Amino acid sequence: MTGLIQALLGVVVLTTGRKLFWLFVGAVGFVVGIAVAQRFFGDQSELVLLGIALVMGILGTLLAVFLQRLAVGLAGFVAGGYALMVLIKALDLRFGTDGLWFLVGGFIGAVLVVALFDWALIILSSLGGAGMVVGAAIDAFDLSNLWSLFLLVILFIIGITVQLGFKRREPPKQNTPPTSAAPKPA
Repeated sequence: MTGLIQALLGVVVLTTGRKLFWLFVGAVGFVVGIAVAQRFFGDQSELVLLGIALVMGILGTLLAVFLQRLAVGLAGFVAGGYALMVLIKALDLRFGTDGLWFLVGGFIGAVLVVALFDWALIILSSLGGAGMVVGAAIDAFDLSNLWSLFLLVILFIIGITVQLGFKRREPPKQNTPPTSAAPKPA
């Protein structure tokens, strides 16, 4: 059941992560919650694991609503780390420690979010959403490394394309301050 929820959240984040950044942050919290719950409470029922993941997802969402920049930076860190771990798993690369590579991916993700906020949200939510879907697919269907990588790249491209389509439909931001009244003639 957690795999199905992870895949569905992945699709939503993949396509709307920039627009619904709070959902992106909450979904990242949920996926991290699943990983933490499975690692430390793996002998518990799936309902307990799901509860832990939901609590972490809700905390992520609340963080996103009240501390937007910090939450998105943290989500960028976690999504970048998670995406790099999925990529390493898909490519079957085993060198160094997973923690080190998670930190590297996390650092890259956080820097992207801070420097290029809109673009970073599009890229990271597309990559994170694709990673969620591929991670669930690997668990459910035991995909080969090549198919996992292929699916990750295709979903990533689809996510960016869909989110850019939404971005183009938005009215342009105006940088000129609004005028409150017309100037009086001299």
